Amino acid sequence: MTKRHASCSCGQLRLEGDGDPIRVTVCHCLACQKRTGSTYGAQGLFDRDKVRIEGRSTEYLRVGDGGCQISFHFCPQCGATVYYFIDQFPDYVAIPVGVFADPDFPPPVFSIYEARKHAWVSVPEDAQHAD
Repeated sequence: MTKRHASCSCGQLRLEGDGDPIRVTVCHCLACQKRTGSTYGAQGLFDRDKVRIEGRSTEYLRVGDGGCQISFHFCPQCGATVYYFIDQFPDYVAIPVGVFADPDFPPPVFSIYEARKHAWVSVPEDAQHAD
């Protein structure tokens, strides 16, 4: 089984996940753009019981457009978001693709909030697309 390792920029907050993500999503909502400092957020969804987390995190709670609560966990030293929980998916943990620093990470299969997508951003054509 594949072991996937991820960490914040300074390495204080890290995690290990067993296997591939259940799904990889890109989100173009304005909140993800602000959270990442980029044009979208890309995250892999993993079974919560297959992820081990080490290190200290600070939590930031946000309510999404649909009313669900999202609990972001970031490193208190370098500020990188390393994982988060979405209350409507209690058995899973979302992990930003970038914290894996793995160019071979599986591509996104789902793209959401495309109405807010920057015109020059491209998403794999075979991904499911939603406004």
